Amino acid sequence: MPPVALLCFGTSKSRILRGCAEYAEHIRWWSCRAVVHGHTNRSRLKTRLAYTHAGGDLNSPMMTPKISDIMRPLSCCLTPADTVRSAMLKACTGRWWMLPVIGHNGDVAGTVSLFDLVLAAEIDGRLSEPVQRIMVSPPVTVNAEMPVEEFFQQGLSMAVVKDLNEVVGLVTPLELQNAIQVLLKEVVELREAHQLERAIINSVYDGVYITDGQGYTLDVNDAYVRITGIPREEIVGRHMKELIDEGYFKSSASLMVLETRQPVTIIDNIRGGVTCLTTSNPVFNEKGQIIRVVSSVRDMTELAELKSKLEQANQLNQKYEQELELLRRQQLQDDLIIGQHETMRALRRMIEKVAKTDATVLILGETGVGKELVAKEIQRLSPRRNGPFIRINCAAVPEHLIESELFGYERGAFTGANSTGKPGIFELAESGTILLDEIAELPMDTQAKLLRVLQEKEVTRLGGTRPRKLDVRILAATNKDLEQQVAKGLFRKDLYYRLNILPITVPPLRERREDIPLLVDYFLRLFNRKYGTSKSFSRPALHRLCDYSWPGNVRELRNLVERLVIVTQEDIIGPEHLVGLVVHRGQKEALCPANSGEIHTLKEAVRELERHLISEALRTYGSTHRAAHALGVSQPTVLRKIKKLGIKLS
Repeated sequence: MPPVALLCFGTSKSRILRGCAEYAEHIRWWSCRAVVHGHTNRSRLKTRLAYTHAGGDLNSPMMTPKISDIMRPLSCCLTPADTVRSAMLKACTGRWWMLPVIGHNGDVAGTVSLFDLVLAAEIDGRLSEPVQRIMVSPPVTVNAEMPVEEFFQQGLSMAVVKDLNEVVGLVTPLELQNAIQVLLKEVVELREAHQLERAIINSVYDGVYITDGQGYTLDVNDAYVRITGIPREEIVGRHMKELIDEGYFKSSASLMVLETRQPVTIIDNIRGGVTCLTTSNPVFNEKGQIIRVVSSVRDMTELAELKSKLEQANQLNQKYEQELELLRRQQLQDDLIIGQHETMRALRRMIEKVAKTDATVLILGETGVGKELVAKEIQRLSPRRNGPFIRINCAAVPEHLIESELFGYERGAFTGANSTGKPGIFELAESGTILLDEIAELPMDTQAKLLRVLQEKEVTRLGGTRPRKLDVRILAATNKDLEQQVAKGLFRKDLYYRLNILPITVPPLRERREDIPLLVDYFLRLFNRKYGTSKSFSRPALHRLCDYSWPGNVRELRNLVERLVIVTQEDIIGPEHLVGLVVHRGQKEALCPANSGEIHTLKEAVRELERHLISEALRTYGSTHRAAHALGVSQPTVLRKIKKLGIKLS
């Protein structure tokens, strides 16, 4: 553009004309460029904005720029009496391509362009003539609220802008060119935003189906194509009712949303046998109109599989819980403490007293007397009856593993450790009871850590630094004399005193022989039910059992009854079935010559044993035939042994 100084008063006529001519030519070039640019990009602009801006509503204020948005507000105007010179000065000073001519009554009488002013000055030299003679009449006027799109559609490039019959501005090619640049920039931004939105929608795992406010399909994402198998081009641009009629869908949640104006969720059957869960939500514009319906589509086949797997997992968990509860009840109820001897009655009374407390109990007794049963009975009668009951045999766990089993370990505590760590049995027994069986077999260093657990009621895992609080009751059992172990330096004195708060001694079976028939009856019922038999003991056989010393106590009796139930052919178990299994108290020394303190050869010991077995069988059964059957040999063998061993027949 020419400098303003060119247009000031005092400048020669030739310089004014030359400057105005250059400026007019510049404006004419921009005019042609703007008009062509506007017409060639109008279709693309409309299509692009209709898809992306304000839901495609061309009447939306956000969407449609108006003439008032792009016009140049009017700062000066001409009157019919103004000369060409003064008009050129106003136009060049304000850099106006066109100026309106306002009549005496305030109406727009016409317009004068800078190009017309230059032509009048150059050709005719009419600088002093009034502009009324060269103005264009009637002028092109438009309303300030006219959409820019409509302005383009009418093929206009210049106009006077009026608002309520008052001239408020002008639209020239320069304004149009600026407006087009702004709109083109917006188109580019909208295109980039659309590409981003498209990428986001396609990244969603579920299918996305988008319709407009009339029910026409606008777009679907890649996941929808994957789930349904329907190509995008088959449905985009088509109405939902049309697609339903052609069998693409059984129903449409989008149409239901348009009817109810509320979110809708349905299970829809899609062509190809695909069952989907569809949730549709409306999108409103500022006027409360539905401009979009966005539907989320999830394949119910995958959900059904997940549901089936979840149900199977829940059923498996319930099964495990029921089995654990059954095992817990069996532990606490099946093996009852049986006996009517006074020592057993006193034992029950003691159990009932200590069960009500959380104090540590030390259970003493020979092997097989039922120390674990006493611990279970304490658990069953205690407030912790519904908690876990965990027993660990300290003698059965290798010394290098006992600490990790008792206290657990953190990740990486030692080579071969579980990568996630492992809780010890003290943590697993939380809110329950733990039985440390064979406590005397604990290594000395482990005894020190156990003492801390008993005192502080907390445990620190191997390789860890954070102590964990415990809520567990501790019972201990042993078949050894801990006082002697302490005296020998094999057991810590402080741990012994900590464990020996409530000692309970379980009597051996030989000290309560009157309970043997009760135990035999209980075990018979147990194993008859287990093996489907109906065995019973004869009275002489029971006498033999009561006369036996039972060094293995109740465990030995249980195992013997189970063995006889399995191997005995007859339903009545008699003394003959006990030969070689149990012996009288008075015969123990005779059967074991080594007990006399004398040295015997193996041959002499076997001879003595055969003599007593055969003599006992003859005295019990009264004949060589029955004695041979009980001993499992033939009658001639028995007769030959009688003669060889010098046994006298009564």
